[in-house]
Amino acid sequence: MASLKRVLFLFSDTGGGHRSAAEAVLEALQAYFPGRCQAHLVDVLKSYAPTPFRQLPLLYPGMVRLPRAWGLGYRLSDGHRRARAITAAVWPYMRLACRRLVTEHPADLLVSFHPLLNAPLLKALGPARPPFYTVVTDLVTTHALWYHHQVDLCIVATENARLRGLAYGMRPEQMRVVGLPVAQRFCCAPDDPRRLRARLGWPQDRPVVLLVGGGEGMGPLYETARALARRGGALALAVVCGRNRGLRARLEAVRWEVPTFIYGFERRMPEMMQAASLLVTKAGPGTISEALNAGLPMVLYSYLPGQEEGNVDFVVKTGAGCYAPGPEHTAAAALSLLQKPQELQRAAQTCRQMARPQAAAEIAELIANAFQGTTIKSGHRGLAAGYAPERVARNWR
Repeated sequence: MASLKRVLFLFSDTGGGHRSAAEAVLEALQAYFPGRCQAHLVDVLKSYAPTPFRQLPLLYPGMVRLPRAWGLGYRLSDGHRRARAITAAVWPYMRLACRRLVTEHPADLLVSFHPLLNAPLLKALGPARPPFYTVVTDLVTTHALWYHHQVDLCIVATENARLRGLAYGMRPEQMRVVGLPVAQRFCCAPDDPRRLRARLGWPQDRPVVLLVGGGEGMGPLYETARALARRGGALALAVVCGRNRGLRARLEAVRWEVPTFIYGFERRMPEMMQAASLLVTKAGPGTISEALNAGLPMVLYSYLPGQEEGNVDFVVKTGAGCYAPGPEHTAAAALSLLQKPQELQRAAQTCRQMARPQAAAEIAELIANAFQGTTIKSGHRGLAAGYAPERVARNWR
C-alpha cells in the first residue's frame, strides 16, 4: 500500500491571518479529502529562524502600532527588483535554518502562507524539489514578496491580487483566484438571527453593533464604543476585546447608556456575526472575509498602510460597507447606516454576493489533486462547493 503523501504548511505568527488561513485549509483537507495526504504545520520563524528574524512574531504587534513607519517600510520594499534584492540580502542569514527545515521535514508538496518564506525556502530546496504553492493571505494590495516566479501555483483572494501578480512577473497559468480561506465555522449556512440573539442573550428589539479589533483587540475600540453609546438611540453594542485584558477591564468599568456586552477572546464569532446588524472594525482581510460570509455590512475605522489599503476600496466600492476613520465619524456613519434599513439590506446582499465561503475547500482540492495528476481550472467549484453551495461568489476588480 502506497504511503500517504506529505504536505508541509509553512506560516509565521506575524499577524493572525497566516496561521488561521493555514488551519482553515488543513481543516478542509481533513474534512473533504481524508486519507489523501498527511499535512503538517510549521511556524517557520519561531521554530527555525535565527535572531533577529525569530523575534518578528513578538515584535509585530508593536510594529503595526506605528502605522506611518510600517507604511513607509512597506512602500520602500514593495517592487519586483526590490523584493529580489531583499531576499538576496537575507539569504546568508537564513540559509542554514532553511536547509535544516527542509531536511527535518521532507515533503511531497510545500504550501507557504507567508511572503517572507517563499524565496529562501525555494532556494534551500534546490532544483530537484517537490511542488511549491503559495496562498496569499492579503486581499488586494499584495506585496511583491508574495509573488515568486518559481512557485508552481500562487493562490490569491481577488482578481486585483492576480493582476498585481502578473505585474510582478508571474505567468497567468501560475495564478488562481479562489478567495481568502477562513475556518469552516464561518462558512455555514445562515441561521435565524433571532434564535442566535436569544442564545447570546442579546436584545431582539433593537439593532446590535458588533465592534471587533482582531485577536489582540487593536484600534480605538474604547473610544468608538463610547462615541456610539453617547449618541444613544435604540441600539445595543457587543464589543470583542480579544486578548486585550486591559481594554476589557476598562470597558467593563463604564456605566453604559445603551445595552452593552463586553467579551474577551471569543470562539462564537460566527454566531455573533450572523446575529449582529452591523460590524465596526479595522480593515483586516480575515475579518472582512468572515463578515462577507455572514452577510454582515461593515464600517471600517482604520487600516494598516500597505497591505490593508486596498481592502478599504474593496469594501467601499462594492457597497459592502463604508470607511469612516476617527471614533466620532465612525459612530456617525454606523448610526446613519442603521437608520437606513434599505441601504443596510443592500449592503448585506452585496456581502453575500462577494462572499467566497468555499475558498478553503477549493484550496484543499487543489492540494489533493496535486497528487492525482489533475489540473483545476480557475473558477472550478467541484467538491469545494460543499461548504455553502447557496452562497453566490464572484471576483472583484
